[in-house]
Amino acid sequence: MIYFSVIDVPSKIIAKKAVKAWLENVISLKKLSLGDISIVLCSDEHLLSVNKEYLDHDYYTDIITFDYTEEDVISGDLLISYDRVKENARKEGVRVQDELKRVMVHGLLHLCGYKDKSNRDAKIMRSEEDKALNLFHVEHTK
Repeated sequence: MIYFSVIDVPSKIIAKKAVKAWLENVISLKKLSLGDISIVLCSDEHLLSVNKEYLDHDYYTDIITFDYTEEDVISGDLLISYDRVKENARKEGVRVQDELKRVMVHGLLHLCGYKDKSNRDAKIMRSEEDKALNLFHVEHTK
């Protein structure tokens, strides 16, 4: 099951049921099974403290993914800085909810085994993000 929560920042996920169904479909299309996924929206400062404590990184990021996947059952925690999402949306000239979907599916794709450290892997990740985002717009736009 997919769970949404908010820690310390005013934020909103529009159409949560549609977003859940979309993310579940992305997992299904990868021939994987859904376990428990927690999507947590938080502030830059909260995510920075997690980044320092658990990853020994002293910088802001838009998402940290903790992967608990076992075999083909996808599970994990996706901690998302809503502050970064808003800033990235402004820089990219896109709606905040669209950028939030991209970040959510990015974390989900990490749980599905996709990487993004090399240039090649980052291109593949971006392509998979785009495919998933297009799927959302086809499924949930009339």
